[in-house]
Amino acid sequence: MSTFWYYFWAVLFVLIDVGALASNLLTLPGNWIIAVTTVVFALLIHHPSQTETNWWCIGLMIGLALVGELIEFAAGAAGAAKSGGSRRGMILAVAGAMGGSIIGTVLGTFLPIPVIGNLIGAITGGAAGAFGGAYLGEAWKGRTENERLTISTAAMVGRVFGTVGKFGVGAVMVVVFAVYAFVN
Repeated sequence: MSTFWYYFWAVLFVLIDVGALASNLLTLPGNWIIAVTTVVFALLIHHPSQTETNWWCIGLMIGLALVGELIEFAAGAAGAAKSGGSRRGMILAVAGAMGGSIIGTVLGTFLPIPVIGNLIGAITGGAAGAFGGAYLGEAWKGRTENERLTISTAAMVGRVFGTVGKFGVGAVMVVVFAVYAFVN
């Protein structure tokens, strides 16, 4: 493969990874998309004489994707569970976070800050969706108003910390991929 095509594909894969990183804010599996692009790049595009590097990078990316998922799950579930949330409330909090982050991203386009407005909207919408979902789940369960507010607030805070943690791990993954593609 010529140098031009190698760098063309490397830049394209980094751009795909940045898009995947942003999808984490929508509660989508962006870190896994980054891991898959690394596998595809390592097996199909990267120079075949560096196969030992391919495997350590693939292993590192899969490990980081797992860490990101664990952070997101642990922060979200721990927040609601620690305050006595039900399984129903946690499931609806996750569903609410997904819907809220998508709506927040769309509404974030109306903020006067380009790109950052969408990020703020996605995080705020996801947090609000987690709050609303947990609140509905706990109301459905028959909890009192104070219990619903306590559990919903914990789900919202956990969602924010989980999203930020997963996003941070994804950012590290994008940097690792860029170093792998351009430095090796």
